[in-house]
Amino acid sequence: MAQRDTLNATLAAIVIAVLVVSGIAPYERLTWFMEVAPVLIALPLMIATRRSYPLTTLLTVLITVHALVLIAGGAYTYARVPLGFWMQDWLGTVRNPYDKIGHFMQGFVPAMVAREILIRGAYVHGRKMTAFLCICIAMAISAVYELIEWAAALYLGQGADEFLGTQGDQWDTQSDMFMALIGATIAMVLLSRWHDRQLAGLRQD
Repeated sequence: MAQRDTLNATLAAIVIAVLVVSGIAPYERLTWFMEVAPVLIALPLMIATRRSYPLTTLLTVLITVHALVLIAGGAYTYARVPLGFWMQDWLGTVRNPYDKIGHFMQGFVPAMVAREILIRGAYVHGRKMTAFLCICIAMAISAVYELIEWAAALYLGQGADEFLGTQGDQWDTQSDMFMALIGATIAMVLLSRWHDRQLAGLRQD
């Protein structure tokens, strides 16, 4: 318990510090706010429920990594993240692919969040059905995010270009959701057993 509390406090401090630094002089203020909004919602919620509904260490670490991905995208905009330019050179792509990391994580991490909630609440039984529903939930979240991007495009017009990050790709929405599907599926295949062990340890605490 003490070790988990220390780790959680350390991870929260890292996210807060990076968030504050990213907000000092982001490339575009509105884009920064829209990209980091999930962090601004999730972080206070996790802190407020750290005693009543503590998360597994695995999930906490995954959420932290996802938060850092979002914060970097907000600070630079997804089309300008330096890591993406390195990936572009390495992979030989025609565009900065950093946003695909973001959408991969958008499937990977929410699927694990869904899994923890569904299993702890005993809302579903059977590993296959659990995995199926977790992937469906992750895809629903991805679809809602794409609808938010669509709404931003309608409301802001060209002002939404940095938030959308399509970089001229007419199939950006479809590829974003495909990356989320890949992320959610990989999470279920690779992490389910590890997650089960951590859930069992959490119940013992």
